[in-house]
Amino acid sequence: MKIKIFSFLSLVGMFALVASCGHRHQIGGSRKVDMTNNPFLKESTLPFQTADFSKIRNSDFKPAIEEGIKQQQEEVEKIANNTEAPNFENTLVALEKSGQTLRRVNLVFNLLAGANTNPDLQKLTEEVAPKLAASNDAIFLNTKLFKRVEAVYKQRAKLKLDQESNRLVEFYYQRFTLSGANLKDADKETLKKINSEEATLNAKYTNQLMAAAKASAIVVSDKAELDGLTAGEIDAAALAAKNAKMPGKWMLPLQNTTQQPALQSLKNRATRQKLYEASWNRAEKNDSNDTRPTISRIAEIRAQKAKLLGYANFASWQLQDQMAKNPEAVERFFARLVPAATAKANQEAKEIQALIDKQKGGFKLEPWDWNFYSEQVRKAKYDLDESEIKPYFEINNVLENGIFFAANKLYGLTFKERKDIPVYQEDVRVFEVFDKDNTSMALFYCDYFKRENKNGGAWMDNLVVQSKLLGTKPVIYNVCNFTKPAKGQPALISFSDVTTMFHEFGHGLHGIFASQQFPVLSGSATARDFVEFPSQFNEHWASEPTVFKNYATHYQTKAPMPQALVDKIKKAATFNQGYMLTELLAAANLDIQWHKLTVKNAKQDVDKYEAEALKKTHLDLHSVPTRYRSSYFLHIWSNGYASGYYAYLWTEMLDDDAFAWFQEHGGMTRQNGQRFRDMILSRGNTIELGKMYREFRGHEPNIAPMLKNRGLNASTEENPEEQQY
Repeated sequence: MKIKIFSFLSLVGMFALVASCGHRHQIGGSRKVDMTNNPFLKESTLPFQTADFSKIRNSDFKPAIEEGIKQQQEEVEKIANNTEAPNFENTLVALEKSGQTLRRVNLVFNLLAGANTNPDLQKLTEEVAPKLAASNDAIFLNTKLFKRVEAVYKQRAKLKLDQESNRLVEFYYQRFTLSGANLKDADKETLKKINSEEATLNAKYTNQLMAAAKASAIVVSDKAELDGLTAGEIDAAALAAKNAKMPGKWMLPLQNTTQQPALQSLKNRATRQKLYEASWNRAEKNDSNDTRPTISRIAEIRAQKAKLLGYANFASWQLQDQMAKNPEAVERFFARLVPAATAKANQEAKEIQALIDKQKGGFKLEPWDWNFYSEQVRKAKYDLDESEIKPYFEINNVLENGIFFAANKLYGLTFKERKDIPVYQEDVRVFEVFDKDNTSMALFYCDYFKRENKNGGAWMDNLVVQSKLLGTKPVIYNVCNFTKPAKGQPALISFSDVTTMFHEFGHGLHGIFASQQFPVLSGSATARDFVEFPSQFNEHWASEPTVFKNYATHYQTKAPMPQALVDKIKKAATFNQGYMLTELLAAANLDIQWHKLTVKNAKQDVDKYEAEALKKTHLDLHSVPTRYRSSYFLHIWSNGYASGYYAYLWTEMLDDDAFAWFQEHGGMTRQNGQRFRDMILSRGNTIELGKMYREFRGHEPNIAPMLKNRGLNASTEENPEEQQY
């Protein structure tokens, strides 16, 4: 559930990916480099200038990236050395027009390296990362260029710029200063070395983690060990083993998080423990895929970088352009959540232990037991069985009659599948998006099924960034990791998976509705602690009655889900929320603690520091492990969320509060949807984000709806002003 956003301001982040495992994709083999036919050196002739995957080969990427860097550096030098007095057009607009070749190749590379990778692309990721870091530094540490940007910034009040143009000036000035443009030359050289090393380590970490996850998949020889899984899940495990050249066995690959989906169903406790421990220890085997030395060094150089730039720690530097502004604000936010979350988690643990004791289990609740027994508690308390639910959630029906239906009801959008546009993998579908007046707006790709060569998790990004300046419309994609059914079987998913689909499409809407002049401010290119707001807000429509009844139909009979079962789902909505919130808070706190280290104490034993950090923040609950351990916390070490994983919870506050506005004003109506589109989804990063939210909501974000939706007690709920941030 993450987003990957492109701008040439964060080229190194282009290679921040999500963990998985890999075999070769079939987009093409190696061939002799022929720059005259390189598909990235000119605009695609396909609709929306989308990537023509039928023409792209592995060997096209490196020369195109190198040529793109060369072109952009020449363009930047021309801007920096312009003898004309600096103004908005010849400096800021010129910067926005630069780097189009590099943007084009990086967007495609980012997609394939994450969703359909192979050894060649993995190797190239590490090879080009320091080159891209150096290219980034050549822009933001260019003294002549910064002086021109600074000159425009200082005269901005006199320029009578429109809101978006003024925002662009302020945005660039802040990015230059945060990147070290004011440093002395010697310090700039030091910073360049730090950035280069960090970029290399980020890429190395991604590849290590991918290999570690692949190597840690558990394999069983006795089908009885998988008792509890559905026939479809067992068939998928057999297929995974067969693809790994282990016919006659069953394989359970690892997903990105600590807990694994199969733990909910596996009856064999030894198998559960084996799967859990494989997940927990995946990157800590003292082999070449052990990530601990890598992340220990990343933490060190980030602390060095922060000190060089004049900040107490990396988190203080990183949060300057976020809504929270500083780590202290994040920790105050956490302080409101931790006591309620852990109290509920402990109560949930007692209920589970009571069930184990009632069944005469004879053991103490362990992390690998939680999901299995909590599912039984849920069945007992709410008479709700996951196997009853899944037949009503067939993935294509959820997409077309749920997600697309909601987008039509709220925003007037319609969708038409395009089978004439090349894709990078056979499971990928492409849709053209039309506005309420039938104007063609965007392309939307969806890639939903797990593969060995796909990174774990779920995310959204652009293949083409919307920009009126460049004359481009958005091309958006969603990537998920749902289990692909055996041939001829339906793709049935859980309600949690349904929510993930709505979430990622919420990011997609943020990109589809982009209507900006400048690419760097377009669509979802916002602060981390705002960008998850549209996606999490869109999750609410998954359970809206009009939408739900339109897609929750039995895959065989087409009958709607019985109301009694719908009522059970609603009643169980806050079940296990103590656990789920605590595991998220543990991960988010780990992130902040790692990035509050100073140069003096930055070198840490990873496991020891992790344990101390969780204990210090009162989140060291034995049976509730952190959602990500430090060693496989890809978000913060290589995916651009350093000091920003709290954003998921911060934006949950925003989305629940915004949904409360909808409830107060008539719910799911076209009028309300248009207002949200006009005031949030279509504005990109063209206005200060706190102001944008206040203009929509009418006040500062309020935490009370979030606590209520989680089923937690709000100690000051009777005083709304105390709940505002």
